[in-house]
Amino acid sequence: MKPRTQIMDEATLRRTMARITHEVLERNQGVRNLCVLGVKRRGVPLARMLCDNIRRFEGAEVPLGFLDVTLRRDDLSERDKQALATGSTVPFDLHDKTVVLVDDVLYTGRTAKAALETVFGFGRPRAVQLVVLIDRGHRELPIRPDYVGKNVPTSRSETIAVRLEEIDGETAVYICDA
Repeated sequence: MKPRTQIMDEATLRRTMARITHEVLERNQGVRNLCVLGVKRRGVPLARMLCDNIRRFEGAEVPLGFLDVTLRRDDLSERDKQALATGSTVPFDLHDKTVVLVDDVLYTGRTAKAALETVFGFGRPRAVQLVVLIDRGHRELPIRPDYVGKNVPTSRSETIAVRLEEIDGETAVYICDA
């Protein structure tokens, strides 16, 4: 994928995540019974960024975990699922918690559905709220995020590339030709 248009640089992405953090804190009236789960792969650094912002803004630690939704995806073969799965890490009880689920891009809704199924495999939270950095439309399932960094209308022949320092060596968001 060759980047065509940059839609976020590092400073913009960080400001966007700070805004989302404030929205999460306001909606939940603080951090009581809150936990954060990042969807592997690029949802993980974004979830860490959200938790770091909460620590800076509220002076509070929020439990953080990571979800591997590979085994619940409906668009991969069983062989591909086994090869790609790395495992989830949820080192806390989800019962009666508000789970803030963090992912990079919302497209068809299938990854979000797989993430919800994975969450409920770990327990029954009070509520689940979805944070996405980019909502690009084209939903195939009735999934709606609670917090959106940026709505980016795209054609099906385009993709969104979220690049994060921890994984890609840079922090930016691009629209790419498929």
